[in-house]
Amino acid sequence: MTIAALEALSFGLGRTARAARAAGHRFVLLTGDRAVYRHELATESGVDVIDVDTFDPAAVRRALASLTDLAGLINTTDTWSAPAADLAQELGLPGPDPEAVKLLRDKARVRQTLHRAGLSAGTSVVLEPRAESAELVREGVGLPAVLKVSAGTSSRDVWIVHDEEALAAALAEAEERAQAPGGQGLNGRLFAEPFLAGPLYSAETLSWQGHTRLLGVLSRQTSRRPAVREEAAAFPVALPADELAAIERWVADVLAAAGHDQGFAHVEFVLTRRGPELVEINRRIGGALVAEAMCRTLDVNVYEALVDVTLGRRPRLLDAPLRPTGPAVAFVLVYADEPGVLEGWAGLEGLNTFPGEVGWYPVRAPGDAVHHVGDQRGCTGMVLAQGPTAELAQHRAWSAATTVRPLMKPAEAR
Repeated sequence: MTIAALEALSFGLGRTARAARAAGHRFVLLTGDRAVYRHELATESGVDVIDVDTFDPAAVRRALASLTDLAGLINTTDTWSAPAADLAQELGLPGPDPEAVKLLRDKARVRQTLHRAGLSAGTSVVLEPRAESAELVREGVGLPAVLKVSAGTSSRDVWIVHDEEALAAALAEAEERAQAPGGQGLNGRLFAEPFLAGPLYSAETLSWQGHTRLLGVLSRQTSRRPAVREEAAAFPVALPADELAAIERWVADVLAAAGHDQGFAHVEFVLTRRGPELVEINRRIGGALVAEAMCRTLDVNVYEALVDVTLGRRPRLLDAPLRPTGPAVAFVLVYADEPGVLEGWAGLEGLNTFPGEVGWYPVRAPGDAVHHVGDQRGCTGMVLAQGPTAELAQHRAWSAATTVRPLMKPAEAR
């Protein structure tokens, strides 16, 4: 039998393929761009690839129809989560309720749903991307506030506004983005929600039939730019036992209210003075190197649980003892300083001199054009390090990452 994936996160294909083989299945990736997975495909031979325009539903259906022994359809991305849920239902495969998936893809609706359930102190206000919407922000949310898009990914189109001047600038930029040609406009509806004061974390969870287990909490470090981008993460955060238990209860209530009752979730939250407050829910395993960190620290291939859920069975990881017997793990994103064409990196040859079994995970390749550096699209690669605690792993990863520099040249000089 075959398990197929409709696109995937950039990292984790190898571990997914090994989990599928352990369950007795072949693993096939449907993708419109192999370059996204160049690191994984170069290091893992157990992935069969079908090249198809994954934005073309008819083409995807034909590709899946060619797999006569299809047992399950994996989706670990945000962009293809709703199409994958619809296809699984259409093909009679195990999968989530498509309507629940579509709710979670709409961040404005999620905020409103949780506010009505008493699980979010603030609500969201949907806006037109124009200057006149400033009054709606002031009346419905107040300042400071966050403006973002309902189906956004990669920290793209997020504005932190602390005053009237920043609000006016954000609305002007959103209006310009909304009018961008060639399908480059805003991804969904623009909306505003309250700004949350406190450190950012993510809860990594696994659910089945409404029961949710917290696998651990990651720290999340962000930049000081107005359009905040993620810079680093570390796992597992050493929280007091009572606080960790409270977060596990809170995240289970949040996921239940949002209709997520099976599979992984990556739940970003801010630990405010009042307690945890939701930033967003991604109904998937954590991106970047989050899942790799969990695999190493928990000393288990967490993608085996992804395969279990895809095949419609209770994931064994829900009942397994969770003992962080492996090392703590941290990673740092290495961004280009300016747009251009990537020629390579300086400093990679020195990474092995740092403590922590430092590893390099390229996101881009020499010759790739980098058009944006204000969000995750500007990431060229990641430095990963291990340590006895998440704090020490973070220190090691950061010190190593500061020695790596993307070498860029102007695009016109290519």
